[in-house]
Amino acid sequence: MWQRELAAAIGARVTAVEAVTGGDINEAYRVRLADGRVVFVKTHANPPPGMFATEAAGLDWLRTAPLRVPRVLASAETFLALEWIDVSAKGRDFDEALGRGLAGLHQSGAPTFGLAGESYLATLPQDNTPTTDGVAFWIDQRVRPLVERAIRAGSMPDARADLDRLRARPDRFGPPEPPARLHGDLWWGNVIAEMGAPVLIDPAVYGGHREVDLAMLALFGGVPPALIAAYHEVFPLADSWRDRVTLWQLYPLAAHAVLFGGGYGAQVARALASLA
Repeated sequence: MWQRELAAAIGARVTAVEAVTGGDINEAYRVRLADGRVVFVKTHANPPPGMFATEAAGLDWLRTAPLRVPRVLASAETFLALEWIDVSAKGRDFDEALGRGLAGLHQSGAPTFGLAGESYLATLPQDNTPTTDGVAFWIDQRVRPLVERAIRAGSMPDARADLDRLRARPDRFGPPEPPARLHGDLWWGNVIAEMGAPVLIDPAVYGGHREVDLAMLALFGGVPPALIAAYHEVFPLADSWRDRVTLWQLYPLAAHAVLFGGGYGAQVARALASLA
């Protein structure tokens, strides 16, 4: 059982375990220890190899930036233990703080597109082979692998030709930018508040175009104008950044097509047709 592994790794016996609401992939618990500490633990009965270790490394990679992330306490093949965050309501300046923090995170940069080492989007492995070609990285190491999986599974129409045409159109990708340090799975469920201030959780980190994180926020819930204004004060965006939101949403939509099916595959195909 993961409780015994946790106790050995953290140096204190588990005295109480309470299930809490989590995501669609893992089980989540509030765990009380014999020394009085309360920690957050997520578990998976059959995780992909190294999934929790890579998430722990990703949290540490984000820690160099100004936004708060939970401290890693222990990780093993079947669980990840983090400091407990007392979730609060969002403060009055939450959006501005998140915008400034994301700008600082992205400004901290990455050595290449990709990352030395693996990471996962949910349970989907990400090809992080380092490269200096941002267009090839986005198409061949992010979008194409999931489009291929979705097509093979019957979850989306065959849009390979449109994907190939998009790859041949670097003009669709905007002005060249150096790789940014990305959260990588930045939907609103992965941004919580502690004492009113933003905290990032559940990353899928890599070096990539900074507009990716903003497009992901826009996909599920929209991006408040105050967030963009604060971001722009720290790290101005190209005037045309909104023109590329659909481009950067291809990857999370394709991931949803693979994981959940439904209408996501058709949405990916429509987006590719509009971009090709």
